[in-house]
Amino acid sequence: MRTERLNALNPDDLQRAGELLIAGELVAVPTETVYGLAADASNPEAVEKIFLAKQRPRNHPLITHIGSIDQLSRWVNVIPDWVAPLAEAFWPGPLTLIFERHPSVSDVITGGLPSIAIRMPDHPVLLSLLQQFNIAVAAPSANLHKKLSPTSAEQVLSGLDGRIAAVLDGGICSVGTESTILRISENQAEILRSGPLSARDFQPYLPFSVITPECHQEAISGNMKVHYQPNAKVIICAAASLATQFYAEPEATGILGYSALMENIHCQHKLILPNNHQGYRQALYASLYALDLKGIKTLLVEAPPRLEEWADIWDRLNRAAAE
Repeated sequence: MRTERLNALNPDDLQRAGELLIAGELVAVPTETVYGLAADASNPEAVEKIFLAKQRPRNHPLITHIGSIDQLSRWVNVIPDWVAPLAEAFWPGPLTLIFERHPSVSDVITGGLPSIAIRMPDHPVLLSLLQQFNIAVAAPSANLHKKLSPTSAEQVLSGLDGRIAAVLDGGICSVGTESTILRISENQAEILRSGPLSARDFQPYLPFSVITPECHQEAISGNMKVHYQPNAKVIICAAASLATQFYAEPEATGILGYSALMENIHCQHKLILPNNHQGYRQALYASLYALDLKGIKTLLVEAPPRLEEWADIWDRLNRAAAE
């Protein structure tokens, strides 16, 4: 298969992307978080292709992306009262909500679960595509299973070229890590995947506590011990010990840091990320990808701050370092 590279700013290319999706093909699409591998969510045969292209287990549920709140009733059995304030505050945006699925929803999307994950992405290109063609798309990250999530069309092609029909190039993703996944029950809200939005963001809109479990066994996108991995072996180090570890094996080692302490380490393959959460998050996957291109064997990552707003970074790095 030849993978087409389409320009999101070209109306003809946007039309082409929509036509491919309607025809049951896979198209990698830009979102504000990461690029997603999209298939028409109403077409189970098309959605099946996602698992083949990504080499992803079929019992691992997907996130369905909608273009307007009016589409929600097609996928959700009952729309609870708590949806309206959250949707008004955070949709479009990097928030995925867990619902009881509509009886007509295919098991292919949900991994056989009675629930479904839904979000409305905050990217003008994807929203335009969903609205113009009046479709919803199942769209996990556009990468091979357990590998780095892509934040550019180039990264998509590095893993999926020849496996999918097209990639719609919408530039660099502005957020840079996957959405927050929130499940709400009768009297509690749980963050099942940390992301750009935190419990502190949601609490004003809900009448009960929002908690963030340190770990859980719920079947959701991203909840695998080994995930988001570059080719290099990732080791998370405290800043004080990173230099010692680097000088023990400098030839095959790279460094990913953010503090001024890293400036004094002389390493050929070193990247310094912004020291604020938003800037670090936006650059993380692209930086891991760039260091992979250098062919390093081991990557020492300076441990980020132990603060609530950095929970998504810790989640991604811990899974990247897992064995």
